[in-house]
Amino acid sequence: MQLRRRGIDTIVLCGISTSHWRGYYSKRGYQLGYHQIFVEDAMTASTNEEHDYVCKYIFPRIGRIRSTEEVTLSLR
Repeated sequence: MQLRRRGIDTIVLCGISTSHWRGYYSKRGYQLGYHQIFVEDAMTASTNEEHDYVCKYIFPRIGRIRSTEEVTLSLR
């Protein structure tokens, strides 16, 4: 509710474990209709394969995947 009042419609997620992508924020953000950006190189998983799988098959269903550089450049 606080985000909506401020006109925020996009959430940038980083510093999370890709293996726990069903975490509260990404799941809840999706359910509430927020645009989500997952900063792929600012998160990790137990294995590279797990990270790659989630980034290739899961995140694209609920948001956009971007690099740290892309996110930083878009804020300028």
